[in-house]
Amino acid sequence: MNNTTITNCIFAISDFELTKKKVLNWTKQFGTFCFLDNHQYQIKPHAFECILAAGVKRSISLNAGTALEQLQNFINEKHSWLFGHLGYDLKNEIEELSSANASMIKFPDLFFFEPKVVIKLSEMEISIEAENPEMIFKNISDESIDEFFLPVENKLKIESRLSKEEYISTIKKLQQHIVRGDCYEINFCQEFYTTNAVINPVEVYLKLSKVSPNPFSALYRMNDQWLICASPERYIKKTGNNILSQPIKGTSIRIKNNEIKDGISRQDLFNSAKDRSENVMVVDLVRNDLAKICEEGSVKVDELYGIYSFPQVHQMISTVSGTLKNKMSFAEIIRATFPMGSMTGAPKKRVMELIEEYELTKRGIFSGAVGYINPEGDLPTGQPGFDFNVVIRSILYNASAKYLSLPAGSGITFYSDPEKEWEECLMKAEAMKNVLE
Repeated sequence: MNNTTITNCIFAISDFELTKKKVLNWTKQFGTFCFLDNHQYQIKPHAFECILAAGVKRSISLNAGTALEQLQNFINEKHSWLFGHLGYDLKNEIEELSSANASMIKFPDLFFFEPKVVIKLSEMEISIEAENPEMIFKNISDESIDEFFLPVENKLKIESRLSKEEYISTIKKLQQHIVRGDCYEINFCQEFYTTNAVINPVEVYLKLSKVSPNPFSALYRMNDQWLICASPERYIKKTGNNILSQPIKGTSIRIKNNEIKDGISRQDLFNSAKDRSENVMVVDLVRNDLAKICEEGSVKVDELYGIYSFPQVHQMISTVSGTLKNKMSFAEIIRATFPMGSMTGAPKKRVMELIEEYELTKRGIFSGAVGYINPEGDLPTGQPGFDFNVVIRSILYNASAKYLSLPAGSGITFYSDPEKEWEECLMKAEAMKNVLE
């Protein structure tokens, strides 16, 4: 067989979880990879249980300016798998905005790569698309899961960038903007962080997956930059001419070992006037975004106020979909819908200005999206399909700077209780702090 020939082979497996760990251990040899993990949730539409892209054939790395235009040219060069991310600060080329806050993680605003290896993992089999899939499968099978990275030596103490008092004061200022009519709702994020951090990202990902498995999880590496993500939220998915977004607004805590209280927490979320108000606002925003790129009259709300339960929290999730206008490019779709409304608020441009004014650090890849562009099955439309998450519930890590960040936020409305918003941020960061501390 010619070594430059890419083939796709499928192999049977007997132990899904063991194989997943071996795949992750095998992946550590690559300076760039993207591992997307569904954790056996069946949130529809469902594509892959796990998919891994590793190694780089070609790549594109850009900051805001003409990044989306250049990415579109990169996509058009060749129909191929592309994996990567869209950073929050792409907003600066979509709208007339800027970002001056500090950034310690330093992901570029946009990065995509065509992988050398694509691995799809399901309950019963592993599919390997590469130059020598048989050898890769043998190497994965031979991996020892007892030989993960060296154990973490230093204890990590996670600090908050804002004190509770400073946070509450900021929320009250934002509520004054709402009173003045500047905006209706704003997603405000704060950063939990630690310095001099040395962690084993694969090990941390496995620990986080154990306590907080979520359907849009990811372990993503770009050289010294790492994303360890336990996201429950899908930003956008395209299949054929159909486009779909599933925004989350509304959170309540899980009550472990008490089904009755847990059920009450779930029902309280469903009945919450504040959470319904936030949710319907973001649904209207998404409908408006999709209407720019979809056939007239095709945008619809498939599900409103859906309550989904995850290990740490209950979430209110809605689904909005539409039929794309003919030959809509990837860049046009992203320009119309990004950043996602669940991480900004309404009206989108004004709240992004307020986010820049009141938040202390750049969001970077947080509030952005990680996922893939997939040419398979969509070529008749002239454009590839794709699927991207919302980067939340995440640990961001710069290994060379030894800096680790845990951003967390919530939607602020006129009716928000600043104390409860503080508690919600702590609740969202809890699982990640536990696996680190």
